[in-house]
Order: sequence, then C-alpha cells, then structure tokens
Amino acid sequence: MSGHYIIKKSSAAQPYHFVLRAGNNEVILTSENYASKQGAQTGIASCQVNSQIDDRYARKESAANQPYSFVLKAANGEIIGRSENYATSAGRDSGIASVKANGPSKDIRDDT
Repeated sequence: MSGHYIIKKSSAAQPYHFVLRAGNNEVILTSENYASKQGAQTGIASCQVNSQIDDRYARKESAANQPYSFVLKAANGEIIGRSENYATSAGRDSGIASVKANGPSKDIRDDT
C-alpha cells in the first residue's frame, strides 16, 4: 500500500492542514496551517515536487538530549511540513526516506 495525503480542518484561525501518511498509515509529515482548503491543496502539490529534492530537507540535530526531526521546505524557503520527533539521527533519516518515497503520491483524501 502506498502513502497518501489527508486534508484536515480544525477550529484554528487558519483551520486547514494536511498530513502525509506512509503505506503503513503512520503520519510522516504534518503541514503548516492554511486559511483555505485550496491553500492546503497547493501545499500538497508543493510537497509532491519538493519531497524528491534532498536539499529541501532541513535536518535538525540533537542537542542536550533533544529529539531529532526535520522540516521540508519549498524552493522559496517556506516550510511545507514538519516531521515527528525521532530518538536518533538514523530514525530521522529513515523518516526523510519515507517522505521521499511517499511524497509523490496522488492519493489525496478530504477529511474536512
């Protein structure tokens, strides 16, 4: 089973966001918040393209026993999404590999 995106809505001021789930249904990337569903859809399109470019990942290093994580950025430097926290750099790197593998997915589900 391949990965997929889910567009979600909350009660926040900018209520729309998306998550990218791997084939095992685990969340591997969570987007920033958007004012509209169209904004979230544009974010997904950006993720589909930028997830394949290694230089678009900002790898966060552990300091003082803090978790490892990463962010995916667009060409203009804007953050598209953030990872979960990982206990090790190897776990973080596996998360990036999973986003690269699942990011191009065209499977977009609307949970709004």
